Amino acid sequence: MKKSLIIAALAILGTAAHAQDLPKTHLKVVGGLSNLTAYNDYEKPFWTKTVPELSNGQVTAEIKGFNEMGLKGPELLRLMSQGVIEFGTATLSYFASDNPINEAIDLAGLAPDVKTARAVTKAFEPVYARVYGDGANVKLLGISTYPAQVLFCNAEINSLADVKGKKVRTSSRTTAELVEALGGASVTMAFGEVVPALQNKVVDCAITGSLSGYSAKWYEVSTHLYALPINWNQQIHAVNQKAWDKLDPKVRSFLQTNIQTLVDDIWDAAARQTQEGYDCNTGADACPYPVKGKMKLVQPTDADRELLKKALNDAVLPKWAARCSAQCVQDFNATIGKELGLQAKK
Repeated sequence: MKKSLIIAALAILGTAAHAQDLPKTHLKVVGGLSNLTAYNDYEKPFWTKTVPELSNGQVTAEIKGFNEMGLKGPELLRLMSQGVIEFGTATLSYFASDNPINEAIDLAGLAPDVKTARAVTKAFEPVYARVYGDGANVKLLGISTYPAQVLFCNAEINSLADVKGKKVRTSSRTTAELVEALGGASVTMAFGEVVPALQNKVVDCAITGSLSGYSAKWYEVSTHLYALPINWNQQIHAVNQKAWDKLDPKVRSFLQTNIQTLVDDIWDAAARQTQEGYDCNTGADACPYPVKGKMKLVQPTDADRELLKKALNDAVLPKWAARCSAQCVQDFNATIGKELGLQAKK
């Protein structure tokens, strides 16, 4: 038996022995959007299969996507704070209007690749842990992400500069500020309205996850896919502090360890699914799904990356700093700023 297999077997035995010590516990979880892969392939199986299996059936959970419960998303943090929701998952951008600090790790243009997005998230996570803990009675358990948010266009776009003069559906304030800095016009509309809007040229382009756009068949109404991540749409995994404190310390330790694994798995998937989105929308052989689009994949140049950086520094970052508190800007500079060599100014 290989040494690595012996170590793995011992680890499983150790987990099983530890699981027997756990008291019977049942958890209620409100997950992310139920029609997306992050929920269906990772969150739901984690709570309904992985947790019971690893705990020998001692810890069980029920989960529903927040949309299945008639919620829109922005109220999730408040409901967790009040204890109406115990465990919850929610996209940070939903809370941007409540407090601009929620935009800090996902400013448009900040992270043009998954490695940078992960580093930025890790650097700022302790700040969110403190802010949610102090102000909302919410314990942060981890932050994961969706695949890269990119431009789908039903118009010719061969570089980032071609956004100029285009009407672009944006999904957050910061992406709207980026589009406007590039000379485009930002348009706000619900995800479900984008296909007819692209088809009828109400908008020229729209920003969403590369795989989300594929799932929603945007390839049927778009011609060009621009492969430069604008932002990522990170999501928090959190719990009401009082509900957390009531759990047995051994259950808390068990959950904290395994939720970190869930978060890591979702990050790995986001990198893979970003590429899958590129492959499937454009009909590449590497696409693992039977239906393939015929979009043109536009690869960013060094000039495009420089233009993105300039828009971030000249418009996106200053506008965000102006609406965030002095402490928020200070926290940004001490963490993300240090990581990326950026300086936000009040």
